[in-house]
Amino acid sequence: MFKSLSQQSGPLIMGVVNVTPDSFSDGGRFFLHASAIEQAQSLIEAGADVLDIGGESTRPGAIPVSAADEIARVVPVIEGLRRDYDSPISIDTFKPEVARAAVAAGATIWNDISALEGEGSLEAAAELSCDIILMHMKGDPQTMQSEPRYDDVVAEVEAYLLARAEAAMAAGVARERIWLDPGIGFGKTLDHNLSLIRATGRLAAHGFPLLMAASRKRFIAALEEREGADPSTADERIGGTIAVHLKALELGAKMVRVHDVQAMKQALRLWKACL
Repeated sequence: MFKSLSQQSGPLIMGVVNVTPDSFSDGGRFFLHASAIEQAQSLIEAGADVLDIGGESTRPGAIPVSAADEIARVVPVIEGLRRDYDSPISIDTFKPEVARAAVAAGATIWNDISALEGEGSLEAAAELSCDIILMHMKGDPQTMQSEPRYDDVVAEVEAYLLARAEAAMAAGVARERIWLDPGIGFGKTLDHNLSLIRATGRLAAHGFPLLMAASRKRFIAALEEREGADPSTADERIGGTIAVHLKALELGAKMVRVHDVQAMKQALRLWKACL
C-alpha cells in the first residue's frame, strides 16, 4: 500500500507533464515519451514534490481519446521515471482502466477530473489504495465553458465535492487518501473562478487536503481583458499563476499544480521566508 501524500508536510508543488499533442499550455511539446521523461526530470530537479502525468487533454473543446491510446501515452513515461526516481507520480485521467495501468506502472495518485463519476471508478479507487484527487467539473471538456451558471458557485462546488468524498469513502477509499480540487476553469466563468479562489479556506476547512490548479488558465487573460489590457498567451501567465497559488496557500490549500515549477518554487521560498 502506498503512503498517503497527505502525511507529507506542505505546501507541495505538483509539476504538470502533458503527454498529449493538443495541450493548451505547451502545444504538444512533450508528446514523445523521451521528451516527456526529460521534462519530468527537469521538473523534479526544479523542485517538484509530485509529478502529474496526463495522456488526454481536458482543455475546453478537447477531442476525447481512447483508453488504449491514453495508456500507450502515459505508461512508458511512468515506467521510465520509476527507473530513476521515487517521487510521487499522479495519473491525470478519468478512466479507471487507465488509472489501473498507471498504478501498475508506478503511479501513486489518481487525479480524476470527474471525481470518480465514471463507471467502475469508485470500485477501482478502493482497490488501488492510492491517493485520490476529486475535482469539480460542470459538464464535460466539450461543453463546460458554454455559459456555465450557478445559483451559488461556492456552495454548489463545496456540496458536490463533499458528496463525492462521501461516495468514495462508502466505496472503501480511506479518508486520509482523499484530496479535493475546486476545478478552476472547468465549467466556470472568471467570476466563478475568483469566488472559488477566495473561498479556499472554506473548502479546505472540511479536513480534506485541497489542491489548487490554476496554472496558465484562461481566466487570467479574461481578467486582463476586463481591465482593458491585452490578453496574455498561456506561457505569459506565470505571474498570474503564482499570485493565485500563493493566495490559495495562504488560505489553506496544501498543494498547487503548476507548469512552471522553478518560478513557483522561488515564489514559495520567498513567501515562506516572509511569514
